Amino acid sequence: MKKTYVIGIDGGSQSSKVVIFDQYGHVISEGKQPLQPMHMPEPGIVEHPDDDLWESIVQAAAEAMNAFPDTYDKIIGIGLCTIRFCRCLLDENGDLAAPAMSWMDERVSRPYEHEHEEIRYVTTSSGYISHRLTGEWNDTAANYQGMWPINTDTWQWSEDPEVLAAYNIPRSMLFHLKMPGELLGRITEEAARLTGIPAGLPVVATANDKAVEALGAGLLSSRKGLISLGTYIAGMVHGKTNPKKTAHFWTNFAAVPHEYLHESHGIRRGMWTISWFKELFGKAWEQQAEIEGAALEEKLNEEAASVPPGSDGLMTVLDWLAPADQPHKRGMMIGFDGRHTRAHMYRSILEAITLTMKNNMDEMQSELDIDLEKLIISGGGAGSDLMMQIFADVFGVPAERTVINGAASLGAAMSAAVALNVYESFEEAAENMVQADQTFYPKEESRLFYKKMNEEVYQHISTYTDGILKKAHSVFS
Repeated sequence: MKKTYVIGIDGGSQSSKVVIFDQYGHVISEGKQPLQPMHMPEPGIVEHPDDDLWESIVQAAAEAMNAFPDTYDKIIGIGLCTIRFCRCLLDENGDLAAPAMSWMDERVSRPYEHEHEEIRYVTTSSGYISHRLTGEWNDTAANYQGMWPINTDTWQWSEDPEVLAAYNIPRSMLFHLKMPGELLGRITEEAARLTGIPAGLPVVATANDKAVEALGAGLLSSRKGLISLGTYIAGMVHGKTNPKKTAHFWTNFAAVPHEYLHESHGIRRGMWTISWFKELFGKAWEQQAEIEGAALEEKLNEEAASVPPGSDGLMTVLDWLAPADQPHKRGMMIGFDGRHTRAHMYRSILEAITLTMKNNMDEMQSELDIDLEKLIISGGGAGSDLMMQIFADVFGVPAERTVINGAASLGAAMSAAVALNVYESFEEAAENMVQADQTFYPKEESRLFYKKMNEEVYQHISTYTDGILKKAHSVFS
């Protein structure tokens, strides 16, 4: 096969990444730019400051292009993926008329409110970035979950006037929808000048970030589950149907046209909790790691690995960000005694993540009537051997991580490779571009312990603590 390259753009919650892959999924060059801290001027308002979503991609792209070792004419296209559940309000020129709303902003969970006359378009983060790259008013249909007047069966805008009225977005304010794998447009001269990406290069629609990450992890079967370890931790299986009014999961668009992801309940501020812990307690670890010439995460995991399963009775409940319908919820650690150290606290957080997602995934599997044969772990936490082993032990199935960790950029590149006929199908692209790194198998003794701990204790904590938290909420809110 002739040597070709594709670019995967991954505009995430904490950083923007631009990665150039060859047709076998190998990273050739990449750029990454952290996002600025969120702007939170009042409760419920969470915004990306300035033009951060676009400018971070510009900087990451320039870095990736500057490091690319081959000739630009061998790059055949770009797959574009950005954060889901954001809302961008644009003026008639396609510039931001207000700061981009984060998925954590309460306004994105409500119908659009037209408050400023200069607003001409209402779109997603992918629609905004698509316009900045191509000058077109096109966006992927597969990033419109939430408060949008979209028919999730047809993947097209609803034609029902009552639906459009309920969401308060006139059809004229919405972008044209493209299916994953279709052309959004081509890189403009202005975008080329800013990013270094060649003008005229095709930009291909993908889907929302979780769906594209699932594709990049090779999730194309209902027998495999994916745990995506991010600021929001999600559990998913691939599916062909679009069930409605489900109790324990919801249905998201997949990165494969007219297919779906079934997504369990997740953990808000999931991996953020580990970052919070490291900021509070990690200084001593960091100093020790520097002395030993090790990374902070390596030292954290080394100490926590010496703690037995169950953290000697210390358990964490991960409600560091309360759901809107249960504002009394709070995060907690329960079960302290004199044995407990910082390593117990850290391991307890890892166990809380795995046990919570186990329970969420079990509920979804029961409703779908499926059984998982394997688990794929994606995101930063997948780099921890300890966390991978805990997942295998808690779920009782092999847990696999792939070479490309945090696979949204690869999934975006795979979409472009299929669209541009490098591969005939998404399955063929996955076979050639997704590479397994390491598989962790359950340890029977640990599996049985976690099963007992979960069924007899962990599942029931909130039943006993919700009452006092509701009383506390009336005092402290």
